[in-house]
Amino acid sequence: MLPTSLVTALKIGAIILALYLFIVGVGGMGHSFKLFGAAFAEQVLAATSNPFKALCIGILATSLVQSSSTSTSIIVGMVAGGALSGQAAVFMIMGANIGTSITSMLVSLGHIHRKQELERAFAVASVHCFFNLSAVAILFPIEWSTGLLSRAASGSADLFAGLGGMRLSNPLKAATEPTIDAIAALCMHNGWIMLVITVALTYGMLVCIVKLLRSMVLHRMEQFFDTHLFRNSGRAMAFGLLLTFAVQTSSVPTALVVPLAGAGILRLAQVYPYCLGSNLGTTMTAMLAALATGSDVAVKAAFAHLLFNILGILLIWPIPAIRRIPMKVAEFMGRRARDNRYLPPAVIALLYFLVPAVFVFILN
Repeated sequence: MLPTSLVTALKIGAIILALYLFIVGVGGMGHSFKLFGAAFAEQVLAATSNPFKALCIGILATSLVQSSSTSTSIIVGMVAGGALSGQAAVFMIMGANIGTSITSMLVSLGHIHRKQELERAFAVASVHCFFNLSAVAILFPIEWSTGLLSRAASGSADLFAGLGGMRLSNPLKAATEPTIDAIAALCMHNGWIMLVITVALTYGMLVCIVKLLRSMVLHRMEQFFDTHLFRNSGRAMAFGLLLTFAVQTSSVPTALVVPLAGAGILRLAQVYPYCLGSNLGTTMTAMLAALATGSDVAVKAAFAHLLFNILGILLIWPIPAIRRIPMKVAEFMGRRARDNRYLPPAVIALLYFLVPAVFVFILN
């Protein structure tokens, strides 16, 4: 019989390993989509004068590559090449903000065989999505009628004209990229094969993480999160911002809290502000990257993304009646997912792929 302390240490080590492989799986899914999806994303990110079509294209392209950074970089390149107007780029960036929440939604499917876990996990994944949808619902008509974001972004970028930025190292990417590259090589750089393997790896590690967390003393972990990282909304938002800024992607930080919520360690009210901080974190990273390029176009696009997220938080979070809307919708979606486990994959297919694709076709 192994000592309790040794068993606990082994479980912690196993959780760390499972988290690493989970992150590899999430990163590998994005890599696999790029193998066969980046070219398509470049094709669908075609110039358009219709704001709603631009929004849908941003959702569709970002959902395809599972990375707002990738789609935003393509958008910036098209603006720089004169194929896309600055305002159309703003609408596409709004769509990218919605599309980037697909990763958390996909991760929540790992709980599909446990009703209570699925309810919590899908609610947490939904709150990020529906906050971004709420921000778009408010700012889309404002931008369409006044051009507020595009003009403000242009003015802000002028203040930073000629200012160079710094390039940040990405410790998470440095730790996981060799493993992801090894998996890609084993798959002979075939996007479909890699997608199947990384999806299996992601969900397999998700199951391991949940089981390991469940086998440990969960109330102690809850106390740690309650007392430190998620003690209040401000601290949770700051933690989300700093973590996303450190790893330079919002997909992994937001996806990581899904299994924690599924296991009952984190509550929806704690994750909500954390996701808003993550939204800000990814725009700050993009801002530094844009400043480093020295491109005025890149800086303007980065400012538009930053201003969209700042205004979204300022218009929604301070007003309790409006702030509660994404939470109420997320709770409702979680309950419906508990009653019908086929709802989450249906929502993902409709929201991120079918509906945007239909509108792009109709508005073509």
